[in-house]
Amino acid sequence: PEEELQKTENAQPAIMAMSMACFRAWLELMPSSNLNPIALAGHSLGEYTSLVASGALAWPDALSLVRERGRLMQMASDRRASTMAAVIGLDETILEEICMETGVEIANINADDQIVISGDKRFVAQALDLACVRGARKTIPLAVCGAFHSSFMSPAQEGLANAIEIVPFKDPQVPVIGNATSALLTTAEMVKADLMSQLCCCVQWSKSMKVMTQMGVSNFLEFGPGKVLGSLVRRVDRQAGVFSIGDLNSVRHAAGQAV
Repeated sequence: PEEELQKTENAQPAIMAMSMACFRAWLELMPSSNLNPIALAGHSLGEYTSLVASGALAWPDALSLVRERGRLMQMASDRRASTMAAVIGLDETILEEICMETGVEIANINADDQIVISGDKRFVAQALDLACVRGARKTIPLAVCGAFHSSFMSPAQEGLANAIEIVPFKDPQVPVIGNATSALLTTAEMVKADLMSQLCCCVQWSKSMKVMTQMGVSNFLEFGPGKVLGSLVRRVDRQAGVFSIGDLNSVRHAAGQAV
């Protein structure tokens, strides 16, 4: 049922399964001579998918970790009414001031002009009102069950740390850009540290994409539902080639291109 599927403990493994299915289908159709990625990245939950693609994490282990992550995040969310919202067209410095005034936190920096905040529902509403007054083009409350990537998730950290410690990690075969640091994760220990940090801290997505372009990445493949990340890439580099792969037709199209 949709109500059950939307619970984060179910939605997270479902989204990851769909993303991995697209990735595996693309691998089957892609000529092996073109399988030469420079780097990988995943937004929040997507970091786990990128780690599987990099060889750092086995698929069954990743799925069990994501299921536990979702369960712990749901429990943390149930403790207090909290939410997230996107602010469009406001400078990060101004939004940081608003966050300090209202007690909310910056959760995702998706682009220079698209930032997501997290916190108590009442305070997020106050922050959105202030953002509009101070020049935001648009504010969008998000349909989520809690204040992800904020201190509201701290009750979930210990449980996630325990789950991560019992799962075997390997050094990534392809560097993964970490959510928390926007740095290259090249060892298993770096990977585990970033997964722990990103639960409660801001996802540095805009910086991650800039790191990739600085590395020479010019073509980006987005695996999974929707085309949000692809559109964010174009905000960083308008000349980038972007392929969003979310169904069989898009898999075939991307595999047929000289990517």
